[in-house]
Amino acid sequence: MTADPVAGSDAGHPPAVIVSVTDIRRRPGSRMPVERTLVADGLGLTDVAIPDGAAITFAGELESIHEGVVLTGSAEVPWTGECRRCLKDLAGTAVIEIREVYETKPTDGETWPLEHDQVDLGPLLHDIALLALPLAPLCTDDCLGPAPDAFPATVEGDPVPGDEAPEEPVKDPRWAALDDLDL
Repeated sequence: MTADPVAGSDAGHPPAVIVSVTDIRRRPGSRMPVERTLVADGLGLTDVAIPDGAAITFAGELESIHEGVVLTGSAEVPWTGECRRCLKDLAGTAVIEIREVYETKPTDGETWPLEHDQVDLGPLLHDIALLALPLAPLCTDDCLGPAPDAFPATVEGDPVPGDEAPEEPVKDPRWAALDDLDL
């Protein structure tokens, strides 16, 4: 894998990963292999993230079409997070299949821009990486999570399981007015 030099990324914008397509644009239907890497920096969601400095890799090919090129291949995105049930630390790699079109006159939201016979894979890899992160990862499919019977969550003043419970629970004074209602 080769890493392209990062052309100074602005705050909020992914770094540029430029690929020149001049040679294949001259011959429609021709193909060119592509391997690139984007170094992750600050990519993540609330509970899952791509470690800073981790490599988001792409391997595939570019094929020339009439008004642009088609990018086909797969990207690998390493991630870390916590199991949503037992909170155990997890790490994994998401593999995403990619087929995107770069055009000289891109359609907003459907195709990517092809400018000066160059494609910028940076924004695509950035977006794909975030979309690939699991929203609620599990350590195993049958993870039972914390065991509430073995480790009960109690509040100070609440009875501990096994202890004698008081005859009547202590009432919250904020709800005292409801005791006077006849329903």
